[in-house]
Amino acid sequence: MAAQIDATVPAPTTGRTEATGTTAPVEPPPAVGRLATALSQLRATIGGTTYPLVMPSAEEARRVGGALVSQLDDYLLPRLARLDAPLLVVVGGSTGAGKSTLVNSLVRAPVSTAGVLRPTTRSPVLVSHPSDASWFRKGELLPGLTRTAESSSDPQTLQLVSAPALGPGLAFLDAPDIDSVVDRNRQLAAQLLAAADLWLFVTTAARYADAVPWELLKTARLRGTVIALVLDRVPAEAAGEVSAHLAEMLTHHDMGAAPLFVLPETRLDGQGLLPEDATRQLHDWFAQLAADANARSTVVRQTLDGALAALGPAVEGLAAAADEQAVAAKALDERVTLAYRNARRTMEEGLRDGRLLRGEVLARWQEFIGTGEFLRTLESRIGQLRDRLVAAVTGRPAPGRNLRSALESQLVTLLRGVASDAAENAYSSWQAHPAGAELLEPALQKPSADLPQRAERVVRDWQQWVLELVRTEAADKRVVARGAAYAVNGIGLAVMIAVFTSTAFIPTGAEVAVGAGTTVAAQKVLEAIFGDQAIRTLAARARGELVSRVNVLLDAEAARYTDRTAAVGLELEPGATLRRAAADVERAREELALTGTPS
Repeated sequence: MAAQIDATVPAPTTGRTEATGTTAPVEPPPAVGRLATALSQLRATIGGTTYPLVMPSAEEARRVGGALVSQLDDYLLPRLARLDAPLLVVVGGSTGAGKSTLVNSLVRAPVSTAGVLRPTTRSPVLVSHPSDASWFRKGELLPGLTRTAESSSDPQTLQLVSAPALGPGLAFLDAPDIDSVVDRNRQLAAQLLAAADLWLFVTTAARYADAVPWELLKTARLRGTVIALVLDRVPAEAAGEVSAHLAEMLTHHDMGAAPLFVLPETRLDGQGLLPEDATRQLHDWFAQLAADANARSTVVRQTLDGALAALGPAVEGLAAAADEQAVAAKALDERVTLAYRNARRTMEEGLRDGRLLRGEVLARWQEFIGTGEFLRTLESRIGQLRDRLVAAVTGRPAPGRNLRSALESQLVTLLRGVASDAAENAYSSWQAHPAGAELLEPALQKPSADLPQRAERVVRDWQQWVLELVRTEAADKRVVARGAAYAVNGIGLAVMIAVFTSTAFIPTGAEVAVGAGTTVAAQKVLEAIFGDQAIRTLAARARGELVSRVNVLLDAEAARYTDRTAAVGLELEPGATLRRAAADVERAREELALTGTPS
């Protein structure tokens, strides 16, 4: 018995028996071309959007994106190109539901292998009238499957079979089990169902309430696919109860309008076919559909329009997942930025708070400028101080070298410390983020292996830059002429010491205490040689140059992290690009009005 046919699947027009045969393509209206262009752009956008960061939404987005690309390639684009092509009925269902037997019985020939071993259908079988074979043989529909005339166990092949008993304009595709134990079979079944103009769902009295089929039925409904159902192998005594319960389930899932055909439990004939009486209603329904071009067109347009309308919500999910990727990448970069910003702040504080003037540097500075007597005579004997400074560095170059080495050592130690803290902080912050944890490797927890050498080079290059700065700025001063290179070296070292106190180069009481008076000495020496304003400018420039060089070094360290987020190739606004492409498709769909009623 069969349920009444209603608006969900248009009833064939009685009395019309025109056979389609092989017809020339009908010239589509311009709106079809615009929709095809929009679909092609959407397909390229979906295919070009990646979800490389480990996020909760990424795996589902990759799955949905792949399924949408397949549906666009397998069905939407080829079907839109030929709205007049034969209607494709995909026969799907659970393992052992009797799909192949039903297809064979409808065309009255054993065209698809049926048996008790599972899974039986390993590769899909497409059955059409001989006059329609060319459409399916060209590969426009399901282009990813290789056409073959022979039975195959390769799921990447599509076996094409001609059946004269099947009217032209209609084709059956026997799909693998939707709940197959073979992953590839399940994936292929879902792919084929997405390429259906009409999905004929086959289930049994024992399996009709299984969860997996209902999930796919719900997906088909959301896509707008036209659905018809066959309840197979129903014992006569349970037919009323089982069919009524299935009808209730269909109504509950908003599919109550779908045609339902109930086939009794019966014996197969010698060819393994169901008796003609058992399949007569279903056979006649398909025969009328094959004979009525208007009814077929309505089914095709309804399914096509539903699939197009479903693209918007699906793409919105992809766009949201793509946005999450961009937000995650930005968040990871910000965590690195924060870690290394703190490192820069610590470095700058170390240059200001006098910590670098302690210990070895202080001892070498005192050794360089002289004894306590030097400091006691500093204020009243500035002229003699210049001579003494020049004489000291001229006669004793070793203290200058010692001081420069001590400065270098202290700076390198500070640099290594802040770089180490930054690497550890960045590592910890990424480790707490699912996407960041996946991008990490143990080496990132510490600074680069060659950081000590690069830090030393930065400090030495800066020291050389300071000496060159002094040489340039003091070119017209007598002290340089009198002391030559030694005077430049002495003044340069004094500038370096001054840089480690305060930005404005105005020593505070605390700085004087830390430096045991040496910062005052440094300032007085420089003031005596250059004058007050020159000192401030020179100190500021020297300190700014050092900070700049340190920032370049820390930027290179931070790049070990940010290069990883950059390498995933995320666009700035991937979600917006997807939404624009989907909106273009929706506008073109509304313009075309496939179902005759613009949205």
